[in-house]
Amino acid sequence: MRLSLYPVLLGTALVVLPSAGLADPISYAEALERAAANAPSLKARAASTDAARSSAIAADRLPDPTLDFGIRDFPVTGPNAGSFTRDDFTMPTIGFSQQFPNLAKRHARAARATAEIGVAEAGERVEARNVRLETALAWIDLYYGERRLAQLGLLETSLGDLQKTVTARLASGSARPSQALEPEQLRAAVADRRAEMVAVIAQARARLARYTGDPDPQVMGDPPAPEVDPDRLRAGLDTLPALRAFDAGIAAADADVRMARADKRPDWRVGVSYGRRDPAFGDLASVGVSVDLPLFAGRRQNPKIDASASQAQRARFDREAGRRELVAALDADLADHAMHHERLRNARETLVPLAQRRAELDRDSYAGGKTDLGTALLSTLALAEAEVEMLNREAEVARDAVRIAITYGEERP
Repeated sequence: MRLSLYPVLLGTALVVLPSAGLADPISYAEALERAAANAPSLKARAASTDAARSSAIAADRLPDPTLDFGIRDFPVTGPNAGSFTRDDFTMPTIGFSQQFPNLAKRHARAARATAEIGVAEAGERVEARNVRLETALAWIDLYYGERRLAQLGLLETSLGDLQKTVTARLASGSARPSQALEPEQLRAAVADRRAEMVAVIAQARARLARYTGDPDPQVMGDPPAPEVDPDRLRAGLDTLPALRAFDAGIAAADADVRMARADKRPDWRVGVSYGRRDPAFGDLASVGVSVDLPLFAGRRQNPKIDASASQAQRARFDREAGRRELVAALDADLADHAMHHERLRNARETLVPLAQRRAELDRDSYAGGKTDLGTALLSTLALAEAEVEMLNREAEVARDAVRIAITYGEERP
């Protein structure tokens, strides 16, 4: 009997998996769309961005004015001490004051608030890409996990056919009684692998449910094409969310430098008050202006400016280090992808055909009484392992392509 995975693969998967059909299957693209709409972490990042935008509205506004109440010239010594009415100068006052930060400081605060929006937006884009990547990998793992489980189902069917042959030979007296146990032993080993694969599928389904919100996600359709464009990926590195997050951090650090420098410019305050006195003497009004005097910048403002400038320089170095890391990671991932492609080609063109041919020859030999059952069983198992390994390699290629395309691909709106 020849084991052929592909013509009956999807049908076998539906028979083997008890959970199939309980939920509407989702394609690869649909899984990404659901994750983008339902992932709580994306909603949390969006809320942070909204908060940053709201905060920016008031960033460069003047402070609220201050309303002042008081008592002026209240006597505390002498014959009029403690009296509100005996002294001619005692009066209640009311007034207000308004602080005016210098324009450079207000503009720097506005720039800092804008940078905070950029940081929040960059974080949202990074999280969106992470969610998309994890969802894609979970879908791929579930898809290939079901295919590998289906392959084990085909192996169990093949072992059943062998069991019938053994039974017939036992009845004719051409086989030893102990040979009747060999298919059962192999079936037990296959059951162990099946249990492992069921666990892998359950884990992939749980990960997919985490991002899509579907409690029991099922997959349908084909995975994306496992092809990548290295030149295009390298040309678009500077637009990646990870580097744009560094750019937003640089903008925030530059705004901090501007704010530190603005502290060297004086702020000022205007105050107006009105005092109510005895009608015999008349009321009084006062107007005053206060101005800050940053006279000791060498020990106050300048050290803060230097510290902020150093932080801005660090942000630029971090950005360059991050870019180099991305370049190295892309090259490494492309090398792995090429290697996995070659391994898959070798499995398809050499390993599986050889294992298939060997299994057929050993089965024919066993049917003709020229070889023992153990040899036929081992050949059958070797073919199943070769086909499962080919699926493993196909899954590696698909995972590589998805990870590279999403991690290093162009930013999506």
